[in-house]
Amino acid sequence: MANKLKIINDPVFGFLSIPNELIYDVLQHPYVQRLNRIRQLGLSYLVYPGAMHSRFGHSLGAMHLMSEAISSLRLKGVEISEEEATAAMIAILLHDIGHGPFSHVLEHTLVDGVTHEDISLLMMERINLDLHGQLDLAIAIFKNEYNKHFLHQLISSQLDVDRMDYLCRDSFFTGVQEGRVASERLLKMLDVRDDRLVVQVKGIYSVEKFLVARRLMYWQVYLHKTSVAAEQHLIKILSRAKELARGGVPNGCPGQEPLLFCSPALRYFLYQPVTFSMFSPTSEALEKYALLDDNDVLSAIKAWMSSDDKVLSALSESFINRRLFRGELLTNPLSEAQKSELNKHYATLLGITEKEAENCWCEHVSTSNTYSEKADSIDILYSDGTVRDIAEASEILDLEALTRKPKKLYLFKMR
Repeated sequence: MANKLKIINDPVFGFLSIPNELIYDVLQHPYVQRLNRIRQLGLSYLVYPGAMHSRFGHSLGAMHLMSEAISSLRLKGVEISEEEATAAMIAILLHDIGHGPFSHVLEHTLVDGVTHEDISLLMMERINLDLHGQLDLAIAIFKNEYNKHFLHQLISSQLDVDRMDYLCRDSFFTGVQEGRVASERLLKMLDVRDDRLVVQVKGIYSVEKFLVARRLMYWQVYLHKTSVAAEQHLIKILSRAKELARGGVPNGCPGQEPLLFCSPALRYFLYQPVTFSMFSPTSEALEKYALLDDNDVLSAIKAWMSSDDKVLSALSESFINRRLFRGELLTNPLSEAQKSELNKHYATLLGITEKEAENCWCEHVSTSNTYSEKADSIDILYSDGTVRDIAEASEILDLEALTRKPKKLYLFKMR
């Protein structure tokens, strides 16, 4: 790797090494570099000003933890070849590559029936084409089609290196210390039995701390009321822009700018329905998607502050100046009379129709679970060789507490 970067200084884990040229070439791909322009925590910086870190940094951190996990497993006699190690590191490096601007916002507005997981796989397949098939094994591990299931578990399970990194990283940048987990100890406690990841029993307390930290981070950071309010506010802005774009707002005449200012990539998704059938590793839809990042959305919203449309203008201006939707916790869903009253209020306030006033508020359910019985379990390995699910093995966490899925119903509305 002469004249190529070998070491990256990461604020969370220190110096991270780039072990070979293939991984370096993957890092240099435009699809991966795009992650530098997408914030890991979406709009959480409006609550925690330090949360400006990127998905690129998270992907690097997860790759580093994958390398540490592989080293730990090898010391316990688990056979992992250099080719498998490189493939697993590439798979985790690319696991989030399909995320759009501001996390899941695009999935709820501009694309229909398309998830970031779908896009991630398509982007991996496109990079594989560009690198002449060198990612075949990485994609097989990512899709859980390789004969070593435990490698896939390191990428996607209830105790994977993805979660270990984002808890450590998001805790670091938000300053929420409750999210800090003992990732180094967890990795050293990993082993494999019957092609499944297990954690040695002396690491059980670190697993318990990991699960508690995850629950606390979800409600304190990821599902913080103001963060969710900002996301719902942004969804309403993009939904209104899409409604105007597809409802007859001109796409511009020769020599004139379109009335809805936006980048070409954002315009592609605003002015036409985009469904999963339009995506393939070599499609225009994927190329346009790959050009979208946080900057496209924010620059458009700044321009829409002066839109002739009262709804889009009011939503955009309040968002840019952080007068976000106000959240109220509800005990019951709104009645039809309450919804009608909200519409009348905003119609009068902004001089718009009651139908247009529906853009000024929404009901939303926030929910999260710490542990799922249906997914790959977190298995604890005892000294006598027996294996037990953490939900049974833990003395402080019971199955009901772990699998409970609390919900909070909110009303979010313009101030």
